[in-house]
Amino acid sequence: MIGIIDYGMSNLYSVKNACDYLGLDCVVSKDVSILSKCDKLILPGVGAFQDCMHTLHSMGLYDFIVQQVNKDVALLGICLGMQALFETSEENGLCDGFGFLKGHVCHMEDSSVKIPQIGWNVLESNHPQAIFKENTYVYYVHSYYSKDMDDQDLIGYSMYGSMKIPGLVMHDHIMGCQFHPEKSGEDGLKILEYFGKEF
Repeated sequence: MIGIIDYGMSNLYSVKNACDYLGLDCVVSKDVSILSKCDKLILPGVGAFQDCMHTLHSMGLYDFIVQQVNKDVALLGICLGMQALFETSEENGLCDGFGFLKGHVCHMEDSSVKIPQIGWNVLESNHPQAIFKENTYVYYVHSYYSKDMDDQDLIGYSMYGSMKIPGLVMHDHIMGCQFHPEKSGEDGLKILEYFGKEF
């Protein structure tokens, strides 16, 4: 069972609908007694980093997520949910994230492209991998991105202007997608399916 964490900051049901389409058993909940029975968790997210972390703390979900990760429960962060996996973010002032991954979240700065990045971009391999194929396109909506991360954790990236945007990251049983796999067509669904069935 996959638990999709409901903390009021994402389109939860687009993720649930994608999981349903893939035949992945899942539940949307903010109740830790329900989520604690799940063997995998998804942390989606749309909005601001500080609001995300404050809400997770106030709902008791921050400590719960840390406890589950310490029990080796697999966790997938999507968009803002992926950014929360890193050490800090500079959005609206410095704020601590979970620190599951080394790195920091910074504002995108490049006058040659539009910020935020909204739309499709090619996902390129950083290391040999069998999760996605060449010419995989994924859908992004963001104006902050992760920097200074461990290169071994970076599985796939997209170039946007001069910026190398970490798109797919992994470390042990932690996985993150800066793009929205549930909105990225068949290619995105294959990545979500990898998390649900193989990760």
